[in-house]
Amino acid sequence: METKEVKVCVIGLGYVGLPLARLFSTKFETIGYDIKAKRIETLREGVDVTGEVEDCLLREAIEKHGLRFTSKTDDIRGSNFYVVAVPTPVDENNRPVLDPLRAASEIVGNVVQRGDIVVYESTVYPGVTEEVCLPIVERVSGLKVGRDFGGGYSPERINPGDKVHTVETVRKITSGSDEATSERIAETYGAVIKAGIYKAPNIRVAEAAKIVENVQRDVNIGLMNELARVFNAMGIDTGDVIEAAGTKWNFIKMQPGLVGGHCIGVDPYYLIEKAQAYGVLPRIMTDARRLNDCMGAYVAQEVVKLMNKKGLMVKDARVLILGFTFKENCKDIRNTKIVDIDKALREYTDNISIYDTWADKEEVRKSYGIEIENGGVETLKGKYDAVIVAVAHKEFEGIDVRGLLEDRDKGVVYDVKGKVDRGMVDGRL
Repeated sequence: METKEVKVCVIGLGYVGLPLARLFSTKFETIGYDIKAKRIETLREGVDVTGEVEDCLLREAIEKHGLRFTSKTDDIRGSNFYVVAVPTPVDENNRPVLDPLRAASEIVGNVVQRGDIVVYESTVYPGVTEEVCLPIVERVSGLKVGRDFGGGYSPERINPGDKVHTVETVRKITSGSDEATSERIAETYGAVIKAGIYKAPNIRVAEAAKIVENVQRDVNIGLMNELARVFNAMGIDTGDVIEAAGTKWNFIKMQPGLVGGHCIGVDPYYLIEKAQAYGVLPRIMTDARRLNDCMGAYVAQEVVKLMNKKGLMVKDARVLILGFTFKENCKDIRNTKIVDIDKALREYTDNISIYDTWADKEEVRKSYGIEIENGGVETLKGKYDAVIVAVAHKEFEGIDVRGLLEDRDKGVVYDVKGKVDRGMVDGRL
């Protein structure tokens, strides 16, 4: 496939799909598809509400490179390189939900033609692409993968809010249903990925590699969280322990914390589910997930203990939580564990305020039924019995946290991320 022949269609324009569509448009004719008409409307205006693609870059892609957006299936006919980047969530029982992938596969099946290629980027357990997705494309289109069209998998490696490790600067894993397709996929991605391509031997290996990336981080963070609970009980500062241990060359220096978002806090459940189907009980992964999912409640309990030690009345206490998004300097609120802190504290008080200038108030209200504040920090001062610095947004750097308390000496400040000056906090994870 020569560069001029490739016509890319990216299906799903969220945190993964939009940056990818923008990048592809610099080399190929590209159209982005999303079922949300409102999302398409704002993108056509050159605005990305997620903040993943800077508006100036988005407008450049539209005006200079001809990037188009649509919510109509007929508009994507004529593309020949389809990339599916839709969410892969879990349900209330933490079981994989493949409905978005199935729906996207049906859309592709309605437009794919002979000679086209279909690549999936959504995080899945090994086997989903070839056992679930491509068979749907075959059924709807009447075509056969490997004979009439090519299939592939290239796992996304987007880190929401990260302006350093962007899609083009991170090495890309690619794979295909056959050698010829694998080569074409690698060449197409290789035309835009500066960091280079790694060709996995097959689709299942590529699927497994992606999920292992997140499982490894989840397990390592789970270990740090367990150590934090142990050392907190012993009166030892976990941060000091990590700094000391980190002086050895082979120590993996990771921090305890809340594990939310759409990747690390979700993806391990996909592999856990598949492992059990094969008769394997993945104990370490399962235990890490359970431990990490309990850390929001643990933070709340630690705050309550500190308040009791200082003689503060916990019932009806005024508590401020700084930050709501799942990570710092990012608008993404998916699977945020701040919700767990809020829920646990509400057993004692309803006087809880949450402040975050990054999160969209309406989206938070719609998704969680929680009201947040995002006005000036000065409106928060001198009101609270306890302050929890939950997310390390850049706006919170250097802030006089104790100045937010009604009583600087008696009030409690708890630092989840370990970023606040130690002399200003009463406890930290």
